[in-house]
Amino acid sequence: MEKQTKRSPAADTRERLLDAAASLLSHGGREAVSTRAVSAGAGVQAPTIYRLFGDMNGLLDAVATHGFRTYLADKHSLGDTDDPVDDLRRGWDLHIEFGLSMPAFYALMYGEGRERASPAGREAYRMLRRQIGRVGAAGGLRMSVDRATLIMHASGVGVVLSLLATPPADRDAGISLIVREQVLRTITTGHEDESAAPTDVPSRSVALHEALRSSGTAALTPAEQGVLAEWLDRMADADSVGRSRAGGRP
Repeated sequence: MEKQTKRSPAADTRERLLDAAASLLSHGGREAVSTRAVSAGAGVQAPTIYRLFGDMNGLLDAVATHGFRTYLADKHSLGDTDDPVDDLRRGWDLHIEFGLSMPAFYALMYGEGRERASPAGREAYRMLRRQIGRVGAAGGLRMSVDRATLIMHASGVGVVLSLLATPPADRDAGISLIVREQVLRTITTGHEDESAAPTDVPSRSVALHEALRSSGTAALTPAEQGVLAEWLDRMADADSVGRSRAGGRP
């Protein structure tokens, strides 16, 4: 007979507190998540929150992670295809869908700056960087992976927060698609016309950086690899900045 692992009383209490806080957040927004309301919903004394989470910020960080579990599971389930740019599209659409379907959790995570303090937020950002790194490794980026990741992340968050600030009946469903494709035109190659053909220095610089990042090389010390990576990023990003200032012309 298979032995079942029982959770400790503290783990059960912690889960009840998270469920209570998540329910309050979903139905009443951030303002509804108070020490008194959460402790009452979980059937415990208020000091228990501080014993298990340190303070209300610790509880809110845990609630944000709690709410992102489904999102991260869906993100992982997307997997990779042979088209890393299309994978970025699918990841973008999932992000937008999650934000609009769970507005209170999304606002808690991104609207209050908890993303980098939350394990779930850091994991989501790492996953986005890995996806963009695949594009870079294939020579498909016109700037460094870090800059492209920041641009795509900031744009996605901006779209969700802007749509959440708009009454549902007034939301333009096409905004997400327009911004998504504009971001892809900005960070990836393959969208040029004859009057705006860039050099291939950025894409080659990024591809080499990602190759070194994934496998390294015995010919260079770790310190030398770090310097080379910095140079490669600077070459990639300097070209993208120059093109932006020139209105897209080399």
